[in-house]
Amino acid sequence: MANRTSTQNLRKRVRYHYRGNAAGSTLRLTLGCLLGLELRRVGSGNRMTFGKAGEAALSQWMADNARVCWVEQKGPWALESQLITTLDLPLNLDQNRHNAFYGRLKEIRAQARERARELPISS
Repeated sequence: MANRTSTQNLRKRVRYHYRGNAAGSTLRLTLGCLLGLELRRVGSGNRMTFGKAGEAALSQWMADNARVCWVEQKGPWALESQLITTLDLPLNLDQNRHNAFYGRLKEIRAQARERARELPISS
């Protein structure tokens, strides 16, 4: 597997998952879709988020329910692959086709995107 080094440090990446929006965070996209938030096209129509109210509700849900921890690791991409292979991580799509929830999660996200494309662009 290739080394997919991020240009951001861990703190910035985690902060974006907690304070960003679904257009830039696959975690937020997944959680919002599972929580039934309405995905909408915004701006030029190429980006999709849950809108201000939806993103705020998702941020609050994450503050109440989601926790993050980490360990320092040389070559974290190798550990990531190992963990995805050996643990049941249903919200992770990358490298996780073997998970029983993989197909359903992809379908849920695809349906949300399809519905968003049918709606007018939000401001």
